Amino acid sequence: MNKGRTMQVDPITFAVLKSGLDTIVDEMAATVMRTARSPIVRDVLDYSASLCDRNGQILSQAKTVALHLGAVPDAMDEIIARFGGSMRPGDVFILNDPYAGGMHLPDIFMVKPIFAAERLQGYAVVVAHHCDMGGRVPGSNAADSTEIYQEGLRIPPSRLYAGGEPDLTLYGIIKANVRVPDLVMGDLDAQLAACTIGEREIGRLLARYGETDLHAYFDALLDYGEALTRKGIAAWPNGTYRFTDYIDGDGFSAEPIPICCAVTVDGDSLVVDFDGSSPQVRGAINATFSFTKSSAYLSIRCALSQEVPNNAGVYRAITVRAPGHSILNPDMPAPVAARALTGYRVVDAVLGALAQIAPEKVMAAGEGGNTVVAIGGYDPDTAEPFILVDMINGAWGGRWNKDGVEGITNPAQNMSNLPVETLEARYPLQMEEYALRPDSCGAGEFRGGIGLVRQYRILADDMILQVRADRTRTLPYGLFGGEPGAPSRNILNPGEAAEALPGKFTRTAVRDTVIRHEQAGGGGFGDPLRRDLGAIAEDLRGGKVTPDFAASKHGVVFGDDGRSIDQERSEVRRAELRQARDHEGMTR
Repeated sequence: MNKGRTMQVDPITFAVLKSGLDTIVDEMAATVMRTARSPIVRDVLDYSASLCDRNGQILSQAKTVALHLGAVPDAMDEIIARFGGSMRPGDVFILNDPYAGGMHLPDIFMVKPIFAAERLQGYAVVVAHHCDMGGRVPGSNAADSTEIYQEGLRIPPSRLYAGGEPDLTLYGIIKANVRVPDLVMGDLDAQLAACTIGEREIGRLLARYGETDLHAYFDALLDYGEALTRKGIAAWPNGTYRFTDYIDGDGFSAEPIPICCAVTVDGDSLVVDFDGSSPQVRGAINATFSFTKSSAYLSIRCALSQEVPNNAGVYRAITVRAPGHSILNPDMPAPVAARALTGYRVVDAVLGALAQIAPEKVMAAGEGGNTVVAIGGYDPDTAEPFILVDMINGAWGGRWNKDGVEGITNPAQNMSNLPVETLEARYPLQMEEYALRPDSCGAGEFRGGIGLVRQYRILADDMILQVRADRTRTLPYGLFGGEPGAPSRNILNPGEAAEALPGKFTRTAVRDTVIRHEQAGGGGFGDPLRRDLGAIAEDLRGGKVTPDFAASKHGVVFGDDGRSIDQERSEVRRAELRQARDHEGMTR
């Protein structure tokens, strides 16, 4: 905290400015959604927006992709280190280099410095996942690349606009290296429009409150975020809490990949240490340290009070460590295109440790993070290239007093499933099934969410199909007696000629190829034999579970019609099963 400040903070002005900043970043986010060209940004909502103070510290974050935003500090450090002494009004900077402040190549950071009276006042930042950045496969997101050079165009921290004038050479390089330049250039324009909104609105705040007072309130807001974070951590018991989760493999080896986490609470601060995690791997699921930190910050923030603002003050109380040359802190030229998968598992591992500290704040494991299905080729009618990057968002784990949610974004993201109507209108594809997957939930007193099914038929020739999925062998864990969710599955041409596919692959596909993805379900929370019979009956009516599942997992006994629950006999049966289980546990 800044101990030397003497300005008296007016609580009403403080609250107005806090809400005002939140409104500005949400308006920036809405601007991206309204003006973006590609479905992955406009419809799937894979982008983020934030405002930073003049030191590059996050003041406020939009309700967008949470996993992006904790990586903004590293990007800002790179921009300020390279250009801090030469910035001027009208400048705009971009980068996507994972080894110079970025995360993976499709995520382009755009930073616009905000000036008033020729003095730097702050920064508007928008991160967007672009549908293509070149490289060996459409979408630039394959899990089976083996070095960063295969993944596409790397943009080091660069000045895209100088004094309001675009760098046409840089624009030309980007346009020449991507498969769908109209979409990429359009999404860059959407990012710029959103940054300009942030610049305009900060200018209005400066005009109203004055430079000196406004920055004093910015400092106070960061101190407030730190203070509430420390207050929340101080309420937790001191100690070190460990949890290990696994990724199925990197696409080349089926060897499980450990993500080891130790959360140490010490007074009003904590350390998240990933010592013991896997060395960096051959496949493209390595995560930059900036992304690892972002995943850890997000997980801790999820266990804190809703009153804690989402700003850089939160980070002051949290130290994140990951060994070098590891999957969580790789060395050049390790590939990182599919690093989001590892970020999801970092979140799962940290939440597993936090469940030992604050169980009422943590859910069981969800579907393992969104599944990415990328299909690229040429439209048979127009001969124009197309790239679908479909991110399937599925299921949460059960919570201490509620079931997991289904058909919803992973908690680490704030994204949307691409509407079938949009997919079929834009791409030579047919969605043959989009549904919930019965019995995929982990059983518990509060069950996990149900996984999704999406089945695609390809209506063009000579296409490249990529899938990045996980939780095919390492199941989404349950908590406090809850059972794991069902595994995910990829199936080629379901039916008599069905072929089981691995979780991560790239292959060519011909017309009428069908790819089916069955997503994992969320883990359960609490003893399945204590689940409310009314809740089970509701799940049966909704087709979320079958009678066999209810009988085997929850001890349900059905009446003579085979459908209605016999409550009295069910209670007796459940008591018998609990007694037998407890006796078996005592004799071990």
